Amino acid sequence: MDNPYSLTFGKIPYELISRTNEISEMVENFNSETPNTSVYIITGVRGSGKTVTMSAIIEELKKDKKWIIITLNANRDLLQSFAASLYEEQIMKPLFIEAGIGINAPLGISVTNNGPAADVEVQIKKMLSVVKKHKKRVMIAIDEATNNSNFKIFASSYQMMLIEDLPVYFIMTGLYKNINSLQNEKNLTFLYRAPKYELKPLSIIAMSNNYKKNIDGITKEEADKMAALTKGYSYAFQTLGYLKCKYGSPLEEILPEFDEMMERYCYEKIWSELTEREKEIMRVIIQSKTGRMKAKDIKKMTGLTDQSYPTYRKSLSMNGIIDTRDYGYCEVALPRFKEIIARIDV
Repeated sequence: MDNPYSLTFGKIPYELISRTNEISEMVENFNSETPNTSVYIITGVRGSGKTVTMSAIIEELKKDKKWIIITLNANRDLLQSFAASLYEEQIMKPLFIEAGIGINAPLGISVTNNGPAADVEVQIKKMLSVVKKHKKRVMIAIDEATNNSNFKIFASSYQMMLIEDLPVYFIMTGLYKNINSLQNEKNLTFLYRAPKYELKPLSIIAMSNNYKKNIDGITKEEADKMAALTKGYSYAFQTLGYLKCKYGSPLEEILPEFDEMMERYCYEKIWSELTEREKEIMRVIIQSKTGRMKAKDIKKMTGLTDQSYPTYRKSLSMNGIIDTRDYGYCEVALPRFKEIIARIDV
């Protein structure tokens, strides 16, 4: 039997703890006759399932023939990529040609009937007008958006498309700090108002049940212990399940390889992206026996004030690295993060 758990980021695994409520809400909104919003933002820590969640939404939308799905690379010229991808849609291309819209690659866009368009944005609007005429909708999906010039140009143009009531919708994923940076751009007000889904930990009970169903010979006690160790972190769920299926060994014996994989594929990058102040706070928490500390002790040991501390606490919390749900306390939120970082931060 093939291993049902996946180590590949972004790929929808065979075994998935689905975020049914979030996915259903977004799909139902997009499919409604008059959607309440044209944009959704999905954010969370690396490995929390942002890309998988967006992919699941896209797969649901594909079931309705009215949708044209366009996925864009955040590091490319987004307007040019969008224009080219939309033009090449098999169903729409003959209709674009009939309307006199053509692309002269690689130089950009032109209109064959009415002379050259002013720029790519004008041509996109012409294509979207054809899409609207034929009662279709376009969904743009961008994974791991960042605050760069490509995105800002694209988002500014997209905002104008919304104003002109064109049938174009948008879903994107990104880390909290990148999304926050984009939402604070003064010219991108639609992003500030866009609903944002922060991916929370998955159900421990659902994880345990999944392990029991898919791993031969596992006991309820083992499944519960494995699920609890993941702390609801999506990539940890896949990694631990993968290793258990591969070796069949007790949890204690696969932990070293689990730690190595979590460090290599997640934690090393997460740690490198923290500011020095954030690292200082995490070092203090990690040094505690339980990985949990009172806020007042953290402030005392780092020299942070009542005014400066909340900024860093919010950033670490929104990035999914600490859990602050218990008032006055901070606790490491990621599985084995305390043990792994304690070894690599030397």
